[in-house]
Amino acid sequence: TSFSTPKKKKRDDGMREHVTGCARSEGYYKIDKKDKLKYLNNSRAFAEEPPADTQVRNPARRSEQRRLLSSFTGSCDSDLLKFNQLKFRKKKLKFCKSHIHDWGLFAMEPIAADEMVIEYVGQNIRQVIADMREKRYEDEGIGSSYMFRVDHDTIIDATKCGNFARFINHSCNPNCYAKVITVESQKKIVIYSKQHINVNEEITYDYKFPIEDVKIPCLCGSENCRGTLN
Repeated sequence: TSFSTPKKKKRDDGMREHVTGCARSEGYYKIDKKDKLKYLNNSRAFAEEPPADTQVRNPARRSEQRRLLSSFTGSCDSDLLKFNQLKFRKKKLKFCKSHIHDWGLFAMEPIAADEMVIEYVGQNIRQVIADMREKRYEDEGIGSSYMFRVDHDTIIDATKCGNFARFINHSCNPNCYAKVITVESQKKIVIYSKQHINVNEEITYDYKFPIEDVKIPCLCGSENCRGTLN
């Protein structure tokens, strides 16, 4: 069986048109320098001057991408981004004597509104364990409560393994608030600033204790003080 050599056909752009429909079936052949140069010039011109409709659509597409990115980072992931920033550079804080109650936490740098101030760190325990520890702490003479409820059955105990956040005092007119966020499937309590906080200003938030018959007096001294923590 003999194979006939396919005839060479050229297109307007200088590229050879393969008669059999497959370049590999026609073997090796040499491209003329003039045809090669013509092809390269056409390719370069096409790359430098994209179609007019592409030039019109690209700015809109880039604008849409920026809008989607800003909406994504500005909603569900904003807490995570702020939390990572907080871990990278912690706010400068100090604890010292407070006019509200015993020890307090104070800002050593200006803090803008809606900023993460500090994470409330401690040991995650269940409600049953929290009840047992609360009684034991009373027997040991530990009067202050450093337990923070995360959800129905999860409590963070910062009594013996916490950080500076446990020194934050309650105020009926606070400059911060507590928020529960989820980081890598784990719930965390983070203190956010409600307003601008000056240097040496005490960090406070509303404890929001449940209402009970036995009242705990509030000493925050704010104009709208409720008189009790619970």
